[in-house]
Amino acid sequence: MTAETPKAEPFRASVMQIEPQWIDYNGHLNMAYYNVMFDRAVDQMWLQLGIGPTYMKERNGSTFTAECHVRYLREIHFGDPVQVSVLLLEADDKRLHTFQELRHATEGWLSATSENMSLHIDMGSRKVAAFPPDIAARIRAVLAAHAAVPRPKGIGRNVAMPSKR
Repeated sequence: MTAETPKAEPFRASVMQIEPQWIDYNGHLNMAYYNVMFDRAVDQMWLQLGIGPTYMKERNGSTFTAECHVRYLREIHFGDPVQVSVLLLEADDKRLHTFQELRHATEGWLSATSENMSLHIDMGSRKVAAFPPDIAARIRAVLAAHAAVPRPKGIGRNVAMPSKR
């Protein structure tokens, strides 16, 4: 992340293309590859926060996903360009709570969402640890900017059968 002030909008990852081997026998994107695209988008945002591969190599810290909830809302097919947005919902000294939306990159419709809890890890001990002060400051700046973004539908959803009332 540069010294510039974060924008009051979700982080937008680069446009991605569906790879042919990701299409399953139903003729659409296999569920596992939604997670691949969400993960690639989060990795791009982590670079902006300064917690990407260089951070792990030089400072021995990384993040692990502790929890993930994906909703599949509309099929994506081979040839569809997609883009993931990442919204930082909450953070503390050790955790990042994010919400991602995967959309068709040119038509804009929503295909899937992913809500995640990531933990900061000291890779030496492989235990949860506090973010260093400089990284924590970057996270707070993004969190403050993202606080101004309207909350998308689907945050906090759980898996349950529909009510029979």
